[in-house]
Amino acid sequence: MADAVWSQRKRVWDADGKQRHSSGGRPGQVKGMRYLVRARVKDGCQRALAEAIERGTLGQGSVAEGEYLRNMKDARVCADETVRWVEVCYCPTPLQEERPYWEKYFELVKVQDAHDRRNCRDENGSEAWACGECDCTARLEERLKDTGMQFLGQLHSSIKDAGV
Repeated sequence: MADAVWSQRKRVWDADGKQRHSSGGRPGQVKGMRYLVRARVKDGCQRALAEAIERGTLGQGSVAEGEYLRNMKDARVCADETVRWVEVCYCPTPLQEERPYWEKYFELVKVQDAHDRRNCRDENGSEAWACGECDCTARLEERLKDTGMQFLGQLHSSIKDAGV
């Protein structure tokens, strides 16, 4: 993970979530954004992740706890074996709140803007907190549904096949 770089059209973060570069935006303003997350399940974490999802405890204690379960329900496994999902985040650094919950089970490979920030109603100031109910990533989410395999099905199969 040390050499992982999270890049976006306007901002770049290093693997520790520290912002390296910024262009645009208003200083100090917390903006919501939709991100395309690419991650890999950590070795040996498959069963614990499946149990946390089944029990509904994934993300428990986070302000966004219900979002974790929705993300896993919608997640897809792609040909490169990354798990991908679209996530809404209002933190000043992408997944700042969610990162500890995800990193318990996943290696976060890449986190990038899910759409052009110039078209984001929250980002351009035309509607505060717009990301919660926005459909700006609907096309991306529809494409993801047709990509790879459903993550939860693949997760359960891998546990069964491995006898984990």
